Amino acid sequence: MWRVCAQSHVPGPQRIQVKSSRSAELALLGITSVWGLTFVVVQDAVEQMPVTAYLAYRFVAAALLLAVVFRKRLTLLTKAAFRQGLWMGVFLAAGYLFQTYGLEATSASNAGFITGLFVVITPLMAWGLNRQSIGWVPWAAAGVSAIGLFLLSGGGSTFTFRGDGLELLCAIAFSAHIIATSRGVKAGHDVIALVVVQLTLVGVVCTAMAVAEGDLVMPHGAGLWANLALTSLITTALAFVVQTWAQKHAAPDRTALILAGEPAFAGLFGWWLAGDRLGLQGWIGAALIFGAILAVETIPRLRPPRPLPEG
Repeated sequence: MWRVCAQSHVPGPQRIQVKSSRSAELALLGITSVWGLTFVVVQDAVEQMPVTAYLAYRFVAAALLLAVVFRKRLTLLTKAAFRQGLWMGVFLAAGYLFQTYGLEATSASNAGFITGLFVVITPLMAWGLNRQSIGWVPWAAAGVSAIGLFLLSGGGSTFTFRGDGLELLCAIAFSAHIIATSRGVKAGHDVIALVVVQLTLVGVVCTAMAVAEGDLVMPHGAGLWANLALTSLITTALAFVVQTWAQKHAAPDRTALILAGEPAFAGLFGWWLAGDRLGLQGWIGAALIFGAILAVETIPRLRPPRPLPEG
């Protein structure tokens, strides 16, 4: 009763902001789980065709789909929004390419852990750019999540300068993408316009890389075409629209923390659906990641509300 009465005195706009923030973070959690669920699907596809070609088809198809469905929204694309969308696309493309080429010189476990360090790099980068304190809870949660990623990845193996260095650049690029997205939507730019520009840029860059390496091959087989249709529509077009919209209301550090749950979801779905072995260390790592996400969502709400002024 005390809590209900106390919350009834929260100003209306503040209640709306809190609800919007919670909805945005739930949406981010939803797309993170989808990315984790489709991890096996993507893994299967890149075993059948070069990674750059797969990314080229996937991102070009997603950009074309959004451009056709929301063609009227593209009239809202200003020069400023176009520039911001290009920056978002540059960072996103860099992240994917650094990750892809880094995997050629390091283990999958190292790549998973080092790439996941964007959960720590993002609040550091946001603080360095904005000089805005984010409180101790997100910092602690980011640290716990990083430990969880380390355990989930198998604790790492021998580190290589080339491979692991590229994976670190990947983590930095993904952090920059989160911050650039946050700046774009909070500047009032149209979500669809931003997403179309960034996905187009990623598609063009990946196509150019695939052509340069002689890897731009046509997909073969109904299964691979279905795979591309699924990942283009759900995990690219829809997912990036949801992420971009959600970042209107979710801070960059919280966005990074939630998105860092992708490998945990991938491990859980792999264990549940594909019979993968997670192991005790993997279970502990997944629990730490989900615990960190839960903590950053619940601890701030446990604080007692400020007393109302007398009179």
